[in-house]
Amino acid sequence: MSLTVDSPAHSSSSDDLAAFLDAELETASGTSSELEDVEAEVEEGEEEGKDDEEQYEDENEDWGEDGDGKDNSDASRIKRRRVAIDECTGDTESSKSRGEPAETSGVSVKMNTCTHPGVIGGMCIRCGQLVDDESGVSFGYIHKNLKLTYDEVARLREKDLKNLLQHKKLYLVLDLDHTVLNSTRISDISAEEEYLKDTLPDALKSSLFRLDRIHMMTKLRPFVNNFLKEASDLFEMYIYTMGERPYALEMAKLLDPRDVYFHSRVIAQGDSTQRHQKGLDIVLGQESSVLILDDTEVVWGKHKENLILMDRYHFFASSCQQFGFDSKSLSQLKSDESEENGALATVLAVLKRIHGIFFDQKRGDNLLDRDVREVLKGVRKEVLEGCKIVFSRVFPTKFHAENHHLWRMAEQLGATCTTELDQSVTHVVSMDAGTEKSRWAQKENKFLVHPKWIEAANYLWKKQAEENFPVTVSVSTTNNK
Repeated sequence: MSLTVDSPAHSSSSDDLAAFLDAELETASGTSSELEDVEAEVEEGEEEGKDDEEQYEDENEDWGEDGDGKDNSDASRIKRRRVAIDECTGDTESSKSRGEPAETSGVSVKMNTCTHPGVIGGMCIRCGQLVDDESGVSFGYIHKNLKLTYDEVARLREKDLKNLLQHKKLYLVLDLDHTVLNSTRISDISAEEEYLKDTLPDALKSSLFRLDRIHMMTKLRPFVNNFLKEASDLFEMYIYTMGERPYALEMAKLLDPRDVYFHSRVIAQGDSTQRHQKGLDIVLGQESSVLILDDTEVVWGKHKENLILMDRYHFFASSCQQFGFDSKSLSQLKSDESEENGALATVLAVLKRIHGIFFDQKRGDNLLDRDVREVLKGVRKEVLEGCKIVFSRVFPTKFHAENHHLWRMAEQLGATCTTELDQSVTHVVSMDAGTEKSRWAQKENKFLVHPKWIEAANYLWKKQAEENFPVTVSVSTTNNK
């Protein structure tokens, strides 16, 4: 596939690049993978590679083709790699600019300087030369040992965005654990979950998988298959997990057995450029067109504006224990999330709305100038629009209220937060119905709700019925009376 010419049907730059490299490496390899050849050449030493280049330029040899038509020289592999790159990229002027003929005639040439847009195993993916300076960004999930320069990453992102927008698509980055599935070690299955090892109920046969080769059991979140199918019409999708690559690939097979959604776009822990952090620097998509679904906010320190926080999926008991919950898991209760009203169905509706607003033809600005983060911010602010909130006994003593995550969450949802009571206040959010502010709310016929009311609105993208989040009088307040 061409890296420089848009294909009729959109394929992301990561897929184009992977296919291009596979074709190029396969063409140049002979009987084995070219990636292995490249790594072998690097191991043989940089000087040997330079000697081959000098031999090619000075001796006008016939590229190592002997009487039986076999190609045995390292210089020949380098030459054929260049020809393959030119053919795959449509770079018909490339050979001319280097002074090379289109055919392997053996004419002596002198190469112009290559910008080395990327390297694999120390060799430039364009000209085949050994490269000392390998600065840039690693994209090992696309191709082993692939590193692209910052300029090349910017070029691919710009190219892919234009192509993507033509097909009315954006990017969607999906976390795995607790977002679209839940996994546990088989050894961590509790006594109440032993039934999962036996004959499964019909409701679980298509969504629960025992993976003995990695000693894991995985449960797909309800509605995930429909979610992926419908989301793929609107988004180019990535998987991004803090798990190891073997685990990530196993999960990708469960979610996408026919390889129609993710292809090469599976990012694992080892691909991240910062320890314990996820980043869009290794996603070949412009940040202004990327949405993220993840249950953990802290790992997206630089990209929270792209994030849609998911309500965690706890199917297994070990998952509840991991997060310190005393309640029973869904598997222990022999229950599950609703298909129609669960987290994935809810967020799919939000994604469709954001997508519709982004591509609304009534907007006068250019598509390339639009920013999905601004659309996300606007949709989120509608959830608690018109609510004015005072908090009572929610924050620790002497804590700056404005810095608390519930305060910030309420404001992101469109509410106005204040520390002073007046008649414009609509809600008092409290942990204790016996506080002064809580009693004021009851006296003035204002809504008195538990902090979970805000969290529910955040996850469900809709203001929830206040009566479902009652506040009781705490024991400490009762004892003080």
